[in-house]
Amino acid sequence: MSATETAIASAEAHSAHNYHPLPVVVASAEGAWMTDVEGRRYLDLLAGYSALNFGHGNRRLIDAARAQLERVTLTSRAFHHDRFADFCTELAELCSMEMVLPMNTGAEAVETAVKTARKWGYRVKGVPDGMAKIIVASDNFHGRTTTIISFSTDPEARADYGPYTPGFEIVPYGDLTALREAMTENTVAVLIEPIQGEAGVLVPPAGYLPGVRELTRERNVLFIADEIQSGLGRTGKTFALEHEGVVPDMYVLGKALGGGVVPVSAVVSSADVLGVFKPGEHGSTFGGNPLACAVALEVIAMLRTGEYQERAAGLGDHLHRELGLLAGGGAVETVRGRGLWAGVDIAPALGTGREISERLMEQRVLVKDTHGSTIRIAPPLVISKEDLDWGLDRLRTVLGR
Repeated sequence: MSATETAIASAEAHSAHNYHPLPVVVASAEGAWMTDVEGRRYLDLLAGYSALNFGHGNRRLIDAARAQLERVTLTSRAFHHDRFADFCTELAELCSMEMVLPMNTGAEAVETAVKTARKWGYRVKGVPDGMAKIIVASDNFHGRTTTIISFSTDPEARADYGPYTPGFEIVPYGDLTALREAMTENTVAVLIEPIQGEAGVLVPPAGYLPGVRELTRERNVLFIADEIQSGLGRTGKTFALEHEGVVPDMYVLGKALGGGVVPVSAVVSSADVLGVFKPGEHGSTFGGNPLACAVALEVIAMLRTGEYQERAAGLGDHLHRELGLLAGGGAVETVRGRGLWAGVDIAPALGTGREISERLMEQRVLVKDTHGSTIRIAPPLVISKEDLDWGLDRLRTVLGR
């Protein structure tokens, strides 16, 4: 067997089959390119689901991590460390918020947001104990914990994991009337992805997100924005909500916050909201550890320049122009997205999203399918226009265009 076949066979023999990766085994990577165990180079148009916004092996991030590795990597929150205050201060300032509660993974951050909203509802809003309700959108993806999949509408994510956590109501994404009708005196939060990534990079109708903001403010309900995939430069703004001029009550962040180097996530909000916690009521051994803070501080510094947001906006316009030329010609049915982020619905006659992804892999381009017929394109924000065009040429080849 080849080195690729050997590695895949070994992985399948000794790991749970909870993923279905493309049959490529990556050995090294730099910028927007990855190299497999056979020495073949591939253009990465997925960027770790936006965790690698700044590219593979970004020198600033690697240097920040290496310097911190030599000093201290973990203290637990039993003690203070010298990177924590700066991290919390600078992330709060980036978000125009007041307080930060750091965790590790995106799902942990969403769980933290859920706990925060419920505690706020009981302590501040005065909802009767055990009656708090959080409204979410259909086709959401917020993670895979038991609580989070309890409000998923994806059968693959939800089936066989019951009994499910109560306290959530699902309404159609983009439907303000349904959201208004679902609100009661016991509603404590609305949890929304400004752009639904896993669902196929779905952008809501114009006016929807400002409408959510208006409704939540009127009804004394927290607006929680899950910007784990859409945030930190991906859409051409620091946050996707900025395109609509909207500021939520709470950001949920992850993925790119750790620069693809370490897992870092956080809930960022006001002192009135995050101030509901007292010592011992919530925590994480690794949350806010020195290594994570060092890398995230460098991510924040990079975002402050505006360079990456500008690249995502400019290259994103180019990406959507080129993809738009493919739509309606028999190969591509629909293109959606914003910035360097696109969902491309492939005509069923050409193959499934998985089949198109495999054909692109043969052309040395890596993307990922979702929901049957859709492929997602989300390159690192450091990609060059030349490399992006090279990848788009391969897509045209695969689509027969």
